[in-house]
Amino acid sequence: MQLAIIRGRATATVRHHSLVGVKLLVCEMLDSQGKTAGDPVLAVDQLGAGSGDKVILSSDGLGLRELLGDASSPARWWTLGIVDD
Repeated sequence: MQLAIIRGRATATVRHHSLVGVKLLVCEMLDSQGKTAGDPVLAVDQLGAGSGDKVILSSDGLGLRELLGDASSPARWWTLGIVDD
């Protein structure tokens, strides 16, 4: 699990069939001081997170594939929770 901040939504004209209709967010990871660290990642969101929200991301690809109901999904990151300040 990793803390991250949402920078916005991602759109795509072509998606893997497992991601059709799924909300994708652009997320920047946060370090222990709350500063952004590393490259942005795309995360699947089914919780309703939005731009500027702090979230807990999971990189459990198997869990996400089960959530999406597709064992061939290439997605890795997904929102596990929204941090309430």
